[in-house]
Amino acid sequence: MSYCVALSLSGGLVFMSDTLTNGGLDNISRYPKTFSWGTDGERQILLTTAGNLATSQAVVSILSEQTKERENRSPSILEAPTMFQVARIVSETLAEVIKTSARGQQKAESTFTSTFILGGQIKGGIPRLYLIYPEGNFIEVSEENPFFQIGETKYGRPILVRAFERDMTFEDAIKLLMVSFDSTMKANLSVGPPLDINIYRTDSYKPPRTLKITAENSYLQMVSKEWGQALKESLLSLPKFSFDE
Repeated sequence: MSYCVALSLSGGLVFMSDTLTNGGLDNISRYPKTFSWGTDGERQILLTTAGNLATSQAVVSILSEQTKERENRSPSILEAPTMFQVARIVSETLAEVIKTSARGQQKAESTFTSTFILGGQIKGGIPRLYLIYPEGNFIEVSEENPFFQIGETKYGRPILVRAFERDMTFEDAIKLLMVSFDSTMKANLSVGPPLDINIYRTDSYKPPRTLKITAENSYLQMVSKEWGQALKESLLSLPKFSFDE
């Protein structure tokens, strides 16, 4: 299982993902789940994935190859005129990979599914953020839904719903995500560090700033300890429940 989040802030985009792909006593592996492509000064594109690892890797490889081929090739995400067109390329690639993988092997629900979050900015447009479903369709972030989650979303969602604000700084956004990821990791052992953070600043058209947070990271450990203690103190500070009321 995975946990990946992308936030649409006034100042840009923030992506955060775990790297644990197999959880167990004797089967643990870690792979990056967030990828980026770009042309300095013209566009930057980020993609984070959750679901079947082989499917995700195949889609990322195809997208990367398309940016390098010169003849007899499919459209490239580095050539599409808008982020909407980039989303179409990614969604069509994902649907085709799933269709090819499942052909002749499954008749019911496919185990080859993956879900993606796509974000970025192309010169002349504003930063965009899309949630791409395995069926090949997608939706865009909105004022009512200013962030996307994929993978093991239920444990980390409450903190995002209650505390996220579009005008918050990158630093506050990362602090919020730290709490969201800590809550998820506490509840589900299939999600784990290192955690990858990618930050894209609006109108910079420069590669995203990247951070890797390991289990030994002092700030992550502090957040985990302090947040747990703050929850206990907040619970104790609430008025006592009375059966008579």
